[in-house]
Amino acid sequence: MTVAPPDGDADVPRFWRDLGLPGLVDCHVHFMPDAVLRKVWAYFDRWATGDGGGWPIAYREDEASRIARLRAMGVRAFPALSYPHKPGMAAWLNDWAADFAARTPDSVASATFYPEPEADAYVAAALEAAVGVFKGHLQVGAYDPRDPLLAPVWRRLAAAGVPVITHAGSGPEPGPYTGPEPFAAVLAANPELAAVIAHMGGGEYEAFLELALRYPNVRLDTTMAFTDFMNRMRRYPPELLPVLADHPERIVFGTDFPNIPYPYAHQLAALVELGFGDDWLRAVCHDNGARLFGLPPR
Repeated sequence: MTVAPPDGDADVPRFWRDLGLPGLVDCHVHFMPDAVLRKVWAYFDRWATGDGGGWPIAYREDEASRIARLRAMGVRAFPALSYPHKPGMAAWLNDWAADFAARTPDSVASATFYPEPEADAYVAAALEAAVGVFKGHLQVGAYDPRDPLLAPVWRRLAAAGVPVITHAGSGPEPGPYTGPEPFAAVLAANPELAAVIAHMGGGEYEAFLELALRYPNVRLDTTMAFTDFMNRMRRYPPELLPVLADHPERIVFGTDFPNIPYPYAHQLAALVELGFGDDWLRAVCHDNGARLFGLPPR
């Protein structure tokens, strides 16, 4: 059997039911304080693709509507990823995320960090509070992941086995410390780190795929990859597709909801159209993410 791709968001539940799944696990979802999210949306409102297009936010809705939309599509678990762009911001974001998790039971408790003297202490506090996932954004934060202030953070996260969703690639725009080399040094120093490379590695697909195959706890998330929008900018190299087909265990489902310029269902349709089969889709769209977040198996 080859499952049919979803025909729009309303058809997403049919898609995962046809796969025999209890729903979807989306590892890359953003919920933030309203003022912060509006600044993120303002950034994308000013952004233009190389073909002269823009980045219209498909789900520019209030928080309650966005949660309801995910639930209606059958997303049974999702994080509330946020990220700082300056010192003194991460602890405040973590307090907000803790409140969000407390009032949103299907959300995986999330936290973030920044290279600052307090980082190890508030990361330790977040782990003590049973946070299930962290977010690092090297492009927006414009920080070096090799910063000595982060060395104890990476060691602590590696020891705890709690995943960190990391935007380390250079797409959609490069930063001073994006690309494979800076984060490869972090992995070399912390080979057990449970890192998820966002966007399949952005512009440096091959190098990040090599890291995912080299380190046992490194995965890639599908966020925006293979979609028509991303194919216009940085199409995934066709010669690497057989490697992805052979290694579903290295890949987890992610979308970047709500900050995407197309319907949620399009990300799922793009995965179906890879032609890797239903077992691959079951692993990527649910099982790997459930295992990553410590959810009960289906």
